[in-house]
Amino acid sequence: MVVRERKVPEAVEEKTRDKILTAAGDVFAEHGFEGATIRAITERAGVNVAAVNYHFRDKSELYTRVVLDACSLRAAWRNVKADAPDSPEERLRSLIYYFLRALLDPDRPAWKRRLMAREMSEPTEALDVLIEENIRPFRNEFLVPAVNELTGGRCTQRQASLLNASIMGQCMYYVQSQPIIVRLYPDFKIGDAEIVEIADHISRFSLAAIAGLNQQARRSS
Repeated sequence: MVVRERKVPEAVEEKTRDKILTAAGDVFAEHGFEGATIRAITERAGVNVAAVNYHFRDKSELYTRVVLDACSLRAAWRNVKADAPDSPEERLRSLIYYFLRALLDPDRPAWKRRLMAREMSEPTEALDVLIEENIRPFRNEFLVPAVNELTGGRCTQRQASLLNASIMGQCMYYVQSQPIIVRLYPDFKIGDAEIVEIADHISRFSLAAIAGLNQQARRSS
């Protein structure tokens, strides 16, 4: 009698993969890449080592996938494309809002922020993958064209780079510096309304800076 191997349903495989990613996120956020063990991850996920090996080649690949998940911009990418306002000012505001929304979502697991804070202070090769697969494409697809259109080519490449870095830096401050923010401003909580408020503030602040550069360029031309 031939015994046929029963195929595990895709939904079950996806659920197992998600359990591993969530457990790994918690463990990596607590102990870092070096301190985390596959055994601790499997125990927290309630799976065996074979399941980890099946979905992820090794600990390094698992860590990279967790970092990518912790800073995923898939939703932001999709929403910015769907929104697509006509004016560059509104496009800038849209991409800032959805970028913040993806990373400040009140329902976002706490381990994601902790893991990214650890990764920023102790960078690994996973950060390079995150930049190339996630952050750089988002910047090049949306932020750079919006800034170029707003400046009309009047600023230097260096000035444009500083504008792009400034806008992203303002956004990342609210993502990575929440422990500082809540101590300096105890009443300042980040929820849905605050994300809108922060996006509006960063947009106005950045547009004012761009207007100033444009005015300076016109004077010197």
